[in-house]
Amino acid sequence: MSMFDLTGKVAIITGSSKGIGKSIAIEMARQGAKVAISSRKAPACEKVAAEIKKNGGTAISVPANISDKAQLEKLVAETRKQLGPIDIVVCNAASNPYYGATEDMPDDAFDKIMRNNILSNIWLIKMALPDMRAKKDGSIIIISSIGGLRGTPIIGAYGISKAADMALTRNLAIELGGDNIRVNTIAPGLIKTDFAKALWEDEKNLAKRLERQPLKRLGEPDDIGGIAVMLASRAGKFMTGQVIVADGGVLIA
Repeated sequence: MSMFDLTGKVAIITGSSKGIGKSIAIEMARQGAKVAISSRKAPACEKVAAEIKKNGGTAISVPANISDKAQLEKLVAETRKQLGPIDIVVCNAASNPYYGATEDMPDDAFDKIMRNNILSNIWLIKMALPDMRAKKDGSIIIISSIGGLRGTPIIGAYGISKAADMALTRNLAIELGGDNIRVNTIAPGLIKTDFAKALWEDEKNLAKRLERQPLKRLGEPDDIGGIAVMLASRAGKFMTGQVIVADGGVLIA
């Protein structure tokens, strides 16, 4: 059996109708996981679930807005009902409604970022814990960002939230380790997704960034999917509380 085999595992992946979340869902399904596809828009979720099923995988569509606790409760309940007890949670969905200086940021923008990028993760993880504790096994993966490891004049609040996700990962890893529940974070660099479009569409900013980046290219969603599979599988069974940076070498340059 492959160290990366996920046969029979049940995974919830938020923000999985496109970008990084979609890549994670597809790669986990390829390794045998039964995946719950979730984002705000039902048609987009259904499209990804259909794609996975067409390729021989198992997937369901359960739309949910991460800012709404009741919708997350429905996501967990439907996943249990249709797929079984939860083994893997991937907190990928996030928000960044503001670009600019921190001093000019409206309070409601900051509140939204913190609610969606931190509090919603805590909600979803807590909801899935009973299943993992019952099995004495589980993998929780939070998708953060290198924005949580460096300062920025453009997306400061987003960076604050992503640093908080890293702290949440460490704390939960200590709290849940006794139940053999592993908690890790992936911190991508700039990935070519709709979410980061405002950053990579700026040709001047992109050229400057790539000039000093060792791999000299933008990241693609598929650069992240395999890392999540590793963390969720036996290949990552002795890893917890860690932040894996996948940024093409930006932080070392």
